[in-house]
Amino acid sequence: MKSICVFCSSSDSIDEIYFKTAIDLGCQIGDLNLDLVYGGGGIGLMGAVARSVHKNGGRVVGVFPEFFREEGFEYVEADELIIAETMRIRKAIMDERSDAFIALPGGIGTLEEAIEIMSMKQLGLTDKPLVFVNTNNFYDGLISNLRKMVSLKFVKSSTLETFAVCPDPSSALEFIFSCQSKK
Repeated sequence: MKSICVFCSSSDSIDEIYFKTAIDLGCQIGDLNLDLVYGGGGIGLMGAVARSVHKNGGRVVGVFPEFFREEGFEYVEADELIIAETMRIRKAIMDERSDAFIALPGGIGTLEEAIEIMSMKQLGLTDKPLVFVNTNNFYDGLISNLRKMVSLKFVKSSTLETFAVCPDPSSALEFIFSCQSKK
């Protein structure tokens, strides 16, 4: 295990509990001397994770979309800042550079990134672990909807095995490392 990709919110307007979780995760990634691979932002949970990884000795690899550069949202302190031409290329780079994925609470982009990994796992295109950190029960609705899809036979029950749900960063990292030890 060398790197963990974190999908998360870029909003600065969300409740402090989500920032505490992002900081906790970043500190643990840094303490484990792992690379953080993420969307490259310096704001919201993205910035909180990146700064915490740096503060604790980890390396930060941001993958930032070209069209956001003019806005000045990138984390310029990143050890490596890769500028991707499109969002699709950005996700491919993040996947390539990561050994596992953690989804903290976030918006449409976070959800889209995590669901794409689920789809790739279902299709056998990746076996990298995916974990949703369910801070403040944020992902309860998503999990409920996925179970409904299974019960209505829109997806196979094996879909529910493409990810884990953990209450906090420590248990998410434990899950990821337990997957690595099984290989």
